[in-house]
Amino acid sequence: MTRNQDLRRPLAAVLRVLAVALAYFVAGRLGLIQQVVVAGAKVTPLWPPTGIALTCLLLLGLRIWPGIALGTFAVIATIGPLHPASFGIIAGNTAAPITAYLLLRATGFRIELDRLRDGLALVFLGALGGMLVSATVGIGLLRLTGSVPGHDFWSAWSAWWTGDAMGVLVCAPLLLALYRFRLPEDRGPFDLIEPAVLLAGTVLVTLAVTNSHLSLLFLVFPLLIWAALRFQLIGAAPCVLVVSVLAITAATAHRGPFAHHGVLQTMVILQALNGAAALTGLLLSAIIAEQQSMYRRIELACRGLAEVVARLAPGEAASNWPPPEGDDQP
Repeated sequence: MTRNQDLRRPLAAVLRVLAVALAYFVAGRLGLIQQVVVAGAKVTPLWPPTGIALTCLLLLGLRIWPGIALGTFAVIATIGPLHPASFGIIAGNTAAPITAYLLLRATGFRIELDRLRDGLALVFLGALGGMLVSATVGIGLLRLTGSVPGHDFWSAWSAWWTGDAMGVLVCAPLLLALYRFRLPEDRGPFDLIEPAVLLAGTVLVTLAVTNSHLSLLFLVFPLLIWAALRFQLIGAAPCVLVVSVLAITAATAHRGPFAHHGVLQTMVILQALNGAAALTGLLLSAIIAEQQSMYRRIELACRGLAEVVARLAPGEAASNWPPPEGDDQP
């Protein structure tokens, strides 16, 4: 029995690594559908594998890092022939989520994302900070090999960095929310109507504003605020993903508000929208969740205090404490 368990543990570890590699590869291929070329470098406005890699590290630990490297290798191998710089890019793309994970662990990050500090940590350490590694290594190597001209270095670097950062901001909160989501036991037949209407409304409004030549992209934010206030992260994260994907589709097709802009201008407008949407959904959800947690703690403290009062002063007066609402008696 012990020998079987000893054999199962390495096998389970290998399967987890392969599963991470497969998820990374599939997400990478999906991300490459909307790739653009900035200063000679192929980048994507949203790179989902970074969010998947960081989420897997947060849930499974550092032992799954070979899956990230293997998935990166598989994606790069499908783009074109491998060259020495490719292995450096693989190392950078593997080191970036590991760096983000270590930074989050150092600050006491909780995957529940029920504190404002966790939301801020994910934004500034997990996304903006950790992804500096992949962008710097990747564009740095392309510059050394001559694939990116010197005068275009910062343009290509910023596009790579924002694409990786958006992958964390958009995908990681959604995956963490889905991991923790449980259907309420007392849900009624109409409880799914509001989230369905909210998601459908987000799709329709985003399609409308991304296909209009007027600058109406701000109209998606009331829906994101509604989602965060009512359903916290599990409601806001899917809406943010919808907004991001539909906006990227319109931007790469040069439709709507992206029609008369160059590549760099389009990337700036697009990433400003994606970043603002992700920050709105993530941080507002964290604030609401933190407030609800505080209310629950206060309620539990009040109940505990009521039990103490009932034990110390038994009788009708103590049993009726706390007084009903509207009672003005001292």
